[in-house]
Amino acid sequence: MNSLTNPNPILSFWGDKKYAVHRHILLQLFILLISSSVLFEDSGELILSSSRLITLLGYSFVVNLIVYANVYFLVPRYLFKDKLLKYVLFAFLLLFFSSLLIDAFETLFFNPDLAFAAISMTNTILNILTTIFTLGLMIVGIAAFMLFRKWMEENRRADELKAATLKFELEFLKSQINPHFLFNMLNNASILADEDPEMASQILVKLDDLLCYQINDSTRDKVYLDADLAFLRDFLDLEKTRRDEFQYSISEEGNLNSIQVAPLLFIPFVENAIKHNHNHEGVSYVWLSFIVYNNKLKFVCENSVSQEEGQKRVGGLGLANIQRRLDLLYKDNYILEQTKTDTTYTVNLELKL
Repeated sequence: MNSLTNPNPILSFWGDKKYAVHRHILLQLFILLISSSVLFEDSGELILSSSRLITLLGYSFVVNLIVYANVYFLVPRYLFKDKLLKYVLFAFLLLFFSSLLIDAFETLFFNPDLAFAAISMTNTILNILTTIFTLGLMIVGIAAFMLFRKWMEENRRADELKAATLKFELEFLKSQINPHFLFNMLNNASILADEDPEMASQILVKLDDLLCYQINDSTRDKVYLDADLAFLRDFLDLEKTRRDEFQYSISEEGNLNSIQVAPLLFIPFVENAIKHNHNHEGVSYVWLSFIVYNNKLKFVCENSVSQEEGQKRVGGLGLANIQRRLDLLYKDNYILEQTKTDTTYTVNLELKL
């Protein structure tokens, strides 16, 4: 946990969004430093002529073109998506175009006296090849840096996800499947042992399935949605044995068979629904819906709330924790909405699969 709360400042500088402006400023200073070589003669004499300054701006423009075209277009669009051939092709085209620009700036401004003189084709080709080689090294360096940064971010996200998942599981085990809950279920089974042995047996079987899922399957990175649905049914069935005026339903639409999700992803919403759905004026309910469409999974959890509960803040720390977990698991590939009225509370979660 120390590595997460106290990250390496150097790695943090190159990875955190809050340092984006600082990185751009540092990059521009570096580009100006490289381009400033055109202001000096071989003897070291500084020449601040208008033609040299224009060449300096031209160099800076070309280098910026190469850097930002790679960072914001070529690398994310092709290299990060394993389209290596397309990346190499477009990178070479960018390289060739940039070399021609630099050669033009050198001819027109750096050596204006030679602009209209007879220039050896061999020298021109050698100049362009030298420029291509130099800029090519720059492109390779940019690509390597971007790949390293992506690897660094993915490793940090993996570490944060692992820590958040462990914390979530521990909190869930403590708050939901706690001794009080187990005592109630075992007490119900004990009472029903003589009156309704079959019901008592069903309670114990569901408790066994529920605990096995938490201890074994929930430690995996991904589980099939069917397994999570079975866990939710057992959980709600056990809740129903405790309360006479309680109803629930789980509806399914679309092909859910091959869908995989993070374990225990939906139970915080269901736990929250049960916690706030006690209605002394009528039947309490929890309606769950799972819909798969267009490579998306939509989850809806609606529960009744009493008028007294309707005036309170529903959600709290539990849903804040699950939203943090969703951020780590799905980044920008999910939508979470919560709607509350005086009598109902609804959660809509949409995941891109």
